[in-house]
Amino acid sequence: PTDCPWGTNAFESYLGSVDAGQSLDATCILKNRDTPMVEFDDILIDQGTDDEFLEEQLKPNQLLAAAEKCGQKITLNMREGYDHSYYFIAAFIEDHVKFHAKRLKKKQNAALAEATTHDFSDTQGKPIQCKAMVARGPKQPLSEEDITVDPPNAGEVRVKVVANALCHTDIYTLEGSDPEGKFPSILGHEAGCVVESIGEGVTSVQPGDHIIPCYTPQCAEPDCVFCQSPKTNLCPKIRATQGIGVMPDGTTRFKDADGNPIYHFMGCSTMSEYTVLAEISCAKISKEMALDKACLFGCGVATGLGAVWNTCKVEQGSSVAVFGLGAVGLAVIQGAKMAGATQIIAVDVNNSKFDMAKQLGATDFVNPTTLDKPVQQHIAGDLTDWGVDYSFDCTGNVEVMRAALECAHRGWGESCVIGVAAAGHEISTRPFQLVTGRVWKGTAFGGFKSRTDVPKLVQANLDGKLDVDHFITHRFSGVGTTNDAIEALHSGCCLRAVVKYGPN
Repeated sequence: PTDCPWGTNAFESYLGSVDAGQSLDATCILKNRDTPMVEFDDILIDQGTDDEFLEEQLKPNQLLAAAEKCGQKITLNMREGYDHSYYFIAAFIEDHVKFHAKRLKKKQNAALAEATTHDFSDTQGKPIQCKAMVARGPKQPLSEEDITVDPPNAGEVRVKVVANALCHTDIYTLEGSDPEGKFPSILGHEAGCVVESIGEGVTSVQPGDHIIPCYTPQCAEPDCVFCQSPKTNLCPKIRATQGIGVMPDGTTRFKDADGNPIYHFMGCSTMSEYTVLAEISCAKISKEMALDKACLFGCGVATGLGAVWNTCKVEQGSSVAVFGLGAVGLAVIQGAKMAGATQIIAVDVNNSKFDMAKQLGATDFVNPTTLDKPVQQHIAGDLTDWGVDYSFDCTGNVEVMRAALECAHRGWGESCVIGVAAAGHEISTRPFQLVTGRVWKGTAFGGFKSRTDVPKLVQANLDGKLDVDHFITHRFSGVGTTNDAIEALHSGCCLRAVVKYGPN
């Protein structure tokens, strides 16, 4: 401050007078204000109680009084036993770096949102020609084609796809394992998009809004018993048409170069530079969120987290086993750690996946191929006395689903099926497994109600409470590189491959 011997000497020497230093003195700045400084939501100060200069030179109480006068928030931590040494600075420098990093990131996100503008006036109400990856048939590489995307009908939204993340469900359909798979179609369902135009009656989003397409819609209508129930997120409003690859009116919005229709996929079809969605499938999110990261909340990561938090409601101190350490399985581990699980058993046949699992909170690691007994017996017998409180299958393999159930705790263990099995496969176990108290359940999109909950997940990431950066292991540019992303996904070392479309 200027009102101390140090201040007098410094400002007279450098600026010629003490008065000249008042514009640089935090106490004087706040004294001269009637309102807080909007650019600073908080000011962090650490001060040692044994600092010999505390009262004569530093005078923090004067600063606090000035802050109180104008309503400025200040966090002053009086650190017992610390003096004015460099050791004191070193002891708390990490807290200050994190404090400023969080706020700089928030400013960066705000600047990104302000700079993200799109002019769609030339395309609204007209068909759009763009690039898309078309699945012409099962077990065939995707075909990069010029397609036409028609304007949205009533209750529909046309969006510009900025980024798309590959999910194993896309590959599941491309390989011919999906009983609802239709060809030719445009796959993709994990994306970050910008609204280009809206159809008649659409009110929840407007052109320029940022959205995440959600394959599990939420109509939120008063007479929808599914949307109104806290027990489920399975809104059936457009299920019948979505399952056969068309929009709610029974038609498609895609045409190939010859004018032939192309089917939709999971109500999303985001392997295209533009797509059309039902309004009830659009989760509006903050523009501060980078869309090439927001896309992760469209399926896998959200599903894994929600299986833990919503479907099973894992409690603090629980034991958990996770079968399959892809993006979904790792999200289960992350969610279980955040929920307070104390034993988290990671199960996979690929040992290279254990490092990331450990970083996210796994405590035990099992490769079933190295065991001399069934994995469920190893977990319920060697690693635990009676099994785990919660187990999660993230593989889609029906034998693994059985193992997951049978390692659940006698009397109360719950096993959640997340992975989607191939067409025609059935699960089985001895009824006695259920008679003795185990519960077998499943989840779709982790039980999240899409339009209500996805924006909250995005905000949690922006607030620094939910990190997802570690899921993006591969990046590609341009819709035409989607086949390369598929190759990466097959490599065994890829969690999520994100393909960014175009310069914007």
